[in-house]
Amino acid sequence: MASDRQVIHGVDAEQLTETIETVSENPEVGQFRFYAETEWTDALKCVTEIDEFDQAGERIRTREFHVEGDEPEQILGDRTAPNAVELLLAALGSCLSVGYAANAAAMGIELDDLRFELSGEVDLRGFLGISEDVRAGYEEVTVTTYVDADAPEGELAELRERVEATSPLVDSIANEVPLETDLVVEGSR
Repeated sequence: MASDRQVIHGVDAEQLTETIETVSENPEVGQFRFYAETEWTDALKCVTEIDEFDQAGERIRTREFHVEGDEPEQILGDRTAPNAVELLLAALGSCLSVGYAANAAAMGIELDDLRFELSGEVDLRGFLGISEDVRAGYEEVTVTTYVDADAPEGELAELRERVEATSPLVDSIANEVPLETDLVVEGSR
């Protein structure tokens, strides 16, 4: 029997609406804590493992993912993988892609094509500790969204506003996020 559910460009719009209603009625269902464990492997290389998260206080084990990191040769790496600031751009692009797909489905907009060009400027004087007047991270990040959809420009502008207002990565990058760090010394000295 064929499903009567409304699926727009692969997103189940009815399930999205049900999820919104569930989280509205039971906010604890929408509480997540995500985890990643990064291990240095050699030189400037590392591997991050992602395989679990908490939802509403319950640990959820998932498929295991590995994300590799390295630096370009110009920054003493071997360029076997993207560096951390490039991975941040990738994470932002991924978050925006999810936001556009989900919000477009909720608005009844069919997406024919969607892509993002992202760039950011980093001045190594901050990272290398040469100048306290230069940030260690991005000076700025630029995102250009290319969308081909069955909607008038005004609706697409509304879609953009909804996505950018609710994107966890846009929020995390644009606003200061409290960061707590700890150091655990292992082994004997």
